[in-house]
Amino acid sequence: MKPLSETEIRSSIVNATHGEIERMPLPGLHEVLWEEREYLGWRDHRAPLRGYLVHWVQDQPVGVVLRASGASMRPGISAMCSLCHTPQPSDQVALFVAARAGQAGRDGNTVGMYICADLACSLIIRIVPPKLPMQPDPSEIVARRAEGLLNRVQSFTADVMKTV
Repeated sequence: MKPLSETEIRSSIVNATHGEIERMPLPGLHEVLWEEREYLGWRDHRAPLRGYLVHWVQDQPVGVVLRASGASMRPGISAMCSLCHTPQPSDQVALFVAARAGQAGRDGNTVGMYICADLACSLIIRIVPPKLPMQPDPSEIVARRAEGLLNRVQSFTADVMKTV
């Protein structure tokens, strides 16, 4: 992923008001390992149910504001993130909804998806099992996972930007 500046992140958000964008907290951008990311995702420490996701589509950053469900899944079951396709304990996956961009979002239309609760899919896909005989090279596994993750993120944000 290409690095993002604060200005690029704030101008990329497609489903929030100018006031919400101005108040949006940013993660420590100097700490991000950009080459190991397909998107930048973070939770709002002041509003724990709010999250943000920003990625590049060609040469333009696209960002969305997310809201996590206040309800949680039943403990002790597995759940799968719809972005990274990683099965995890149910408390590590949350239903996030994003208001659609434009008038559709102001009318209450949303798009929802089960996503890793910490929005750290880019880190999770890089955890690979030790190399075994007859298994692809770990770098091939990560590359395949990264491509799938990026495609699913782009599909999700494209859905948010659709006018109904």
